[in-house]
Amino acid sequence: MQSYWFGDVGDGNCTPSSGDVQAKADRVRSIHTSMDSFIPLSWEISVACGACRDRADYIAKLREVCFTAADRDIRQQYSGKDAELLQMVRTLDEMDTVINLLTERAVEWYQLRHPTFTRKYRKTPAHILVKNIREKSRGALSFVAGEIERLSATRTELAKAVSGRANDVMPNTSALIGGLVAARLMANAGGLEDLSRMPASAIQVLGARTALFAHLRTKSPSPKHGIIFQHRRVHNAPRDCRGKVARVLAGKLAIAARIDHYRGVADPVFLESAQARIDLTGTVRGKETGKTTGKETEP
Repeated sequence: MQSYWFGDVGDGNCTPSSGDVQAKADRVRSIHTSMDSFIPLSWEISVACGACRDRADYIAKLREVCFTAADRDIRQQYSGKDAELLQMVRTLDEMDTVINLLTERAVEWYQLRHPTFTRKYRKTPAHILVKNIREKSRGALSFVAGEIERLSATRTELAKAVSGRANDVMPNTSALIGGLVAARLMANAGGLEDLSRMPASAIQVLGARTALFAHLRTKSPSPKHGIIFQHRRVHNAPRDCRGKVARVLAGKLAIAARIDHYRGVADPVFLESAQARIDLTGTVRGKETGKTTGKETEP
């Protein structure tokens, strides 16, 4: 017996499917056919089954069923709890790019008016630099610097919103690595479901795409961490043991992402044990490094 969107066909018999277009769209998703016994569909089969009048009617009904199924899938995709967070993170990244580009352009503009400023700005924090340009300039340059400041303030508020949203969508991952970093991790993976399916080894280097491709092309040292480098235990660890700490953290994040995706609530027992394991790894490796001397090697 072969199942198609319009009905079941087999042994010389045909049973048209009942229901409206939505029911037929649901039927399409539920059909599972072995390719060993699959018989390609032709519009003549649907006519013989009584589901369609002719080829034009077959195409019209199939088109309607496909549109209905696609509409349902799109609605499900955008109704995911991580869909809005994904857009928020991408907007935040775009704002960072725009702010950096505008700041660089404003500095170059300011240097034309003050050539002696060239050596001074390199050690000045960006927000202080833009503030000084706004206060010491006139006309269009001062206005541009002011817009950069306002855009930076908006970026700060958006970062707070991203962190808060991540705490709701990814409570376990956010508790381990912080809301903002957890959101960036999820965005790089493509979504919470994709992140939950990743092995710990992939999560460990997520965000280190350039270094990873350089390793594959030139055989340079492989990256030991990506986005998770922003976690205090990783970036505060001695250089020669960051890889070990990153591996332990990535392993716990892989479990946390699965809990977030399939349960959606914080697991205090897991979080307590995971945090203790991460802290213990960083502390022990730090003490071991303090006792040794010699050439540093990446674990």
